[in-house]
Amino acid sequence: MPVETVRDQANGQSLELTVLEISQGQRLDQYLVQHGGALGDFSRGMFQELIAKQRVLVDGKVRKNDYRVRAREIIAIVVPPPVPSELIPEPIDFTIIHEDEHILVLCKPPGLVVHPACGNLTGTLVHGLLHHCADLSGINGQVRPGIVHRLDKDTSGVMVVAKNDLAHHSLAGQFKDKRARKTYHAILDGMPSGRGGRICTSIGRHPVNRKKMAILQGRGKEAVTNWQLLTDFTRAFSWVEIEIETGRTHQIRVHMASLGVPVAGDQVYGRSNPRYQALGIRRQCLHASRLSFLHPATGELVTFAADLPADMQQVLQRLRTGAEAP
Repeated sequence: MPVETVRDQANGQSLELTVLEISQGQRLDQYLVQHGGALGDFSRGMFQELIAKQRVLVDGKVRKNDYRVRAREIIAIVVPPPVPSELIPEPIDFTIIHEDEHILVLCKPPGLVVHPACGNLTGTLVHGLLHHCADLSGINGQVRPGIVHRLDKDTSGVMVVAKNDLAHHSLAGQFKDKRARKTYHAILDGMPSGRGGRICTSIGRHPVNRKKMAILQGRGKEAVTNWQLLTDFTRAFSWVEIEIETGRTHQIRVHMASLGVPVAGDQVYGRSNPRYQALGIRRQCLHASRLSFLHPATGELVTFAADLPADMQQVLQRLRTGAEAP
């Protein structure tokens, strides 16, 4: 895989990549799409804009989009930070499960991005939180105010947000030290072998497609997932409960795919299935159903649950009855 160095700098995030023989001859913009995923979910157009603004250098030189990279060249990318002043509160639809002076617990709907990044500078959960709680702006910085953990765009479910520094410090520590308990439910495409299990691997950036994560040998970060089969729908689909001990990017999606039973509807780690349309599956069927942690102010163990969203309820109903949409 390309040798990479990622740094967070005062003027933005930077990434250095060393081109390997296997990538020689690729267009510069295509190479960045495949290998620049450590910077975030960047499209080809976004990398082309960075190239045009001379924020991409090849061995210290400015190159064009169609430049053909060569082995052992060092490509340096610098991404400017988001402009905090542009974070304007917006009314965003999400359900509040609990709120007090320290924390806000909510149910994130599918399709909602948690915090601003390139490609999603408006319309995020953070914009909605600023609209609901004007005093969040100083907690965990101006770009991710109050955010201590996140869910993927198309994953629904329960999240907790810190409303002050005390809550942020406590919650961030609990997530880091694996004291917070996170339970998910998922519809899988296929049936796993056995009634349950524990997956313990290392997860890191995919060696080729840098927008994806992958199970890596001898590198990456520890990722632990426990799963239990709840229902087998005639071996075509299954309904499982999942508890994660760690919170790596795309962890559940990578681990379930490694068992040969990806999350149904997962367009990155899954597979195409002609039954998806008939069942009404239009996104990855993954829901964060319960979250337990110690309340930052009282130290009491609290548990919050988020109801399964309507789209997943409908898919389950069709699976149970065998009646698919016309």
